[in-house]
Amino acid sequence: MTIGQTSESLYQQYKDITQKAADLNNASAMLGWDQEVYMPSKGFEMRGRQLATLASLAHEMVTSDAYGNLLQELAGRSDLEDTAKRNVELSLEDYNKNKKLPAAFIEQLTQQTSASYSAWIQSRKENKYSIYAPELEKMIALKRQQADMYGYAAHPYDALLDEYEKGATVALLDGVFSNVKTELPILLDKIKAAPQVDDSFFIQHFPRQQQWDFSIDVLKIMGYDFTAGRQDISEHPFTTSFSPEDVRVTTRVDENNYASLLWSTIHEGGHALYEQGLPVAQYGLPLGAAASLGVHESQSRLWENCVGRGTYFWQYFYPKLQQYFPQQLSNVSGHVFYKGMNKVQPSLIRTEADEVTYHFHVLIRYEIEKALISGELYPEDLAETWNGLYKKYLGVTPQDDKQGVLQDVHWAHGSFGYFPTYSLGSFYAAQLYVQAEKDIMNLPEMMAQGNFTHLLQWLRDNVHQYGRHYTSEEICKRVTGSGLNFEVFMDYARQKFATVYDISQI
Repeated sequence: MTIGQTSESLYQQYKDITQKAADLNNASAMLGWDQEVYMPSKGFEMRGRQLATLASLAHEMVTSDAYGNLLQELAGRSDLEDTAKRNVELSLEDYNKNKKLPAAFIEQLTQQTSASYSAWIQSRKENKYSIYAPELEKMIALKRQQADMYGYAAHPYDALLDEYEKGATVALLDGVFSNVKTELPILLDKIKAAPQVDDSFFIQHFPRQQQWDFSIDVLKIMGYDFTAGRQDISEHPFTTSFSPEDVRVTTRVDENNYASLLWSTIHEGGHALYEQGLPVAQYGLPLGAAASLGVHESQSRLWENCVGRGTYFWQYFYPKLQQYFPQQLSNVSGHVFYKGMNKVQPSLIRTEADEVTYHFHVLIRYEIEKALISGELYPEDLAETWNGLYKKYLGVTPQDDKQGVLQDVHWAHGSFGYFPTYSLGSFYAAQLYVQAEKDIMNLPEMMAQGNFTHLLQWLRDNVHQYGRHYTSEEICKRVTGSGLNFEVFMDYARQKFATVYDISQI
């Protein structure tokens, strides 16, 4: 097959196969987006079949012996340019990993994902975990099988973690969350002892359309390209990408709590800016994909927290927000608004948690899914365990399943190993933002004037353009001079909340 063929022609064959598989995966993503945004409730069963067919076809394309032989041949060629060489290296890694999963298993997993998601939706409607539990149990069994197929050295959860954060292990994450358990409670206790800030102005009637219109304005100013995307409503906010030229976000609206939509939109907007910044020329190839879920989350958390919950962002946006909601906010000063949106208070809902307590939400999920995969925790005991951990770490107890174990969609999707990337991303975000402030002259002043172009370009230059060329740690080292450093996040948090709570020694 390869005798006499040039490296250029072989590489083109590789691109054709890989990008066609990406076409199938993106068609699946489109069906998945529709499933969560517009699909009627009776469509779940057939949609599961459709998704399974596409996933199986894509999997077969990138696990065939012919494709593997092509990658091996290309990997042995010495005349590939650097970008092509890196694409082949990463695709060969993916091939060897994907080859461990039979097509029949991929089809079964995809069908179960649709069934689990349907059960999750119904459980939330009826506020009964018991409806979801049997389908979740089936999903967990499949994820254990997947871990066994991949193989692991120490813990089955390691095999699943690697899907989202290359190189992450239980040993590494136990260390990270040990810092969370040691250092964050000290900060939280100091904040609890200080006079509390007022955020009551968020809890009043904010008409749906005005909320929506303002969120569109925010996305535009952040740099989100609406000619390459759109925003819709879903049960659980998410971002999906079919290419850098079609990246969509969703949010949710609560007319009696403005914070619900606001932070969801900015968070998903950060994800979308990353996807829109990936190189179009590398569509479907490793260098056209995000580096990791941790890096992806660093982009959303940087925009949501470091920027969106910062003073400079609201120097520009708050007068505009008051114009949208004069009756609700005319008597609320910008200073009061800033403090209120950064209020630290243990709560039940992860997506609405403040920057300090958020990581206890992630810790709880990490400990639970690690135990589910190892078999130390059974699905029928999940709700009780969930409530117990919320009491232990945050001192709050869910009043029902919807506020508790049913609040996240991730396990219904089979995304075991995803949750830790939320905290890793937040810690990376702090490091990146601190470095951006050093590198971009007058960044605070520019943001206060509604100019986020330079920050977005800095992220494009330092993170987005490389796709999967570098790992999370390599990106962090290249940009900031060191790998993940939890203390940078702690310094950022201490300084910020000392200002919010008027604490001199924090």
